Amino acid sequence: MNIGIFTDTYYPQLSGVLTSIKTLTAQLEAHGHHVYIFTTTDPSLEKGIAEPNVYRFSSVPFVGFKERRISYRGAIQGIIIARKLKLDIVHTQTEFSIGLMGKSVASALKIPAVHTYHTNYEDYTHYVFNGKVFHAGAVALLARGFTHGMTAVIAPSKQTYETLARYKVAPPLEIIPTGVKVDFTSTEDHSTALRESLGFTPETPVALVLGRVAFEKNIEAVLENFKWVLEDMPTARLVVAGNGPALDAIENHAKALEIDDAVTFTGYVDHEQAYSYYRMADVFVSASTTETQGLTYIEAITAGKPIVAMDSLYLRDIVIDENIGTLVSETYEIADVLLKYLTAKTEALELGDPTIRQQILHEIDERTFGQRVIDLYNEALAVYQDNATEAENQAADDEYVRSFRLRNPFRKES
Repeated sequence: MNIGIFTDTYYPQLSGVLTSIKTLTAQLEAHGHHVYIFTTTDPSLEKGIAEPNVYRFSSVPFVGFKERRISYRGAIQGIIIARKLKLDIVHTQTEFSIGLMGKSVASALKIPAVHTYHTNYEDYTHYVFNGKVFHAGAVALLARGFTHGMTAVIAPSKQTYETLARYKVAPPLEIIPTGVKVDFTSTEDHSTALRESLGFTPETPVALVLGRVAFEKNIEAVLENFKWVLEDMPTARLVVAGNGPALDAIENHAKALEIDDAVTFTGYVDHEQAYSYYRMADVFVSASTTETQGLTYIEAITAGKPIVAMDSLYLRDIVIDENIGTLVSETYEIADVLLKYLTAKTEALELGDPTIRQQILHEIDERTFGQRVIDLYNEALAVYQDNATEAENQAADDEYVRSFRLRNPFRKES
């Protein structure tokens, strides 16, 4: 197959969406398929870098979300390129500019389009004019409008599936969790050197937060719980690995709690280093309630580390044993659970059943993920029927775009 992946988010931007796309691309190519990326320009991209099979279109920063990009032209060029590549199927990964280009390409070439719904926008409306224009009541309209005409929609988790069902999106929904690499070699593990560089001994109990440092990740709650941990275990240390718009505020919060000496902020971490960070730590912790697929959780699991996280529909299917981790209903419960896992490290205890972890690893394996998506592509190709005319599809997309140009386009639904 010749597969076109259409995304506003791509390298050098860092996010769970990028991780998912890179994983999927590698698996598709491993099965002999040809993958072409349609994405935005990015001023952070090193000039002169070779990007085989990547097509970039002029873009500007997204309103209220400056590290993300949105394209403002290139739709016709995208169709011309897609015709030359003889695309068999379109896979969109965004509901905005390049995603709309993907829909136009599929309509023009009369090929099926599949969409992955990565983000629960109800948790991110504050980024766009403080939620005054793009508020929670608009999200269902956005989801229904964009997925109109799609052959299928992928939900990365049961939680996302139920959200889309509540939004009453029309296309068939398929739950396909994003997979991750589960087999690592010893040469990929630099955790011993990393611990030393961070000033920790092999005996130091270490908890890890890794990912985008943003307010919706609720890192403040982790810091507050870690202060309680330090009362019982003064030698414990917390590493906050990553960058983001809330970094200064989170650092100041650690100082206000007077625990900054026990908290290390690393700043930006390349994804290639992530495995070593997980391996370096004794427990991974998150107080976020906004994750739809939580790739950091499953990456921690593949590195053999327990996770402490907020209870969610997505994680309930994964965290089924103490060896994998523990879910909490309230943030104040995090301290006791963190202390449990850090104490287990100092006393060389193994909690739970390690054989259950192996069962979960199969489910989140990147190879399982790739095969499930390929199966969906084949099904989409088999069932695709060009029932709507190109004009009808374009009219629906034009209406979707016009909704963003109105002064107050979204009103709460009754």
